[in-house]
Amino acid sequence: MSVGSRSFSDMTDTHQIASASTTFLAAARAGLAELADPAKAPDMQRYMKSEMPFRGVPSPERRVLGKRLFAEHVLSDVDAWRATVLSLWRDAEYREERYLAMDLTGQRRYSSWQTPALLPMYEELIVTGAWWDYVDELASRRVGPLLRAHRPEIDPIMRRWATDPDLWRRRTSIICQLGAKEDTDTALLTYCIEANVSDRDFFIRKGIGWALRQFARTEPAWVRTFVDTHTELSPLSRKEATKHL
Repeated sequence: MSVGSRSFSDMTDTHQIASASTTFLAAARAGLAELADPAKAPDMQRYMKSEMPFRGVPSPERRVLGKRLFAEHVLSDVDAWRATVLSLWRDAEYREERYLAMDLTGQRRYSSWQTPALLPMYEELIVTGAWWDYVDELASRRVGPLLRAHRPEIDPIMRRWATDPDLWRRRTSIICQLGAKEDTDTALLTYCIEANVSDRDFFIRKGIGWALRQFARTEPAWVRTFVDTHTELSPLSRKEATKHL
C-alpha cells in the first residue's frame, strides 16, 4: 500500500468519525432545546451554583432523551465515541450538555472500551468540571470501575492524585471506591485519606466521611478502628463515617 493510499484511508476514517460525531451532537442539542423549560433554568443554576446556564431540563427527561439518542446514533468506533464525549463537554453552552456527555460515557453498549486509556479523558472532565455534580459521578462510576479492573495501572495514579494540588483530583482519589464493597483496597483508601486528613476544605472532609461511611456498610469493624485510631479526622469526616455504626 502506498503512502498516498494510507493517507487517503486515514482521511476517510477521520471524516467518518467527524460525521458520526457531528450528527449525534446536533441531535443532542436539538433534543435538549426542545425539552428546555426556561422557568426552571434559573433555579437549577442557582441550586448548583453554576456559572454555566441550564436549559431547565430535569434529570428524568434528560435520561429519556439520552436513551433515545444513544439507540438512534450508535458510535461504532472508540475514537468517534471519545470525540463525541469531548466535543459535547468542551463546547457545552448549557450544563445539561455536559450531563449528557457523562451519560454517554456510561453506556453499556460501549463498556468494552473502558480501559486505562480513557483515564486522561475522565481526568479532563474532572478537572475542568471542578464541581461535585460532575466529579462524584465520574469518580465513583467511571474511575472506580477502571481501578477495580486495572489495579496495577490505576492504583499509582490514584496515589498521585491523592497529593495533587487540584482539589477535585484529590476528592476523586478518596471517593473512587464508593461502590467497591468487598473489593475495596483498604491500603489505597487509607493512603488517600491520610494524605488529605489535615485538609480543611469542605469537599475533602465530606469526601473522607462519605468514603468511610460507604465502606462501613461492608466492613463496620474496620471503619470503627480506622476512626478510633485517626484522631486527626475532622468532626465532619468523623460524623459522616460513623453515621450508621
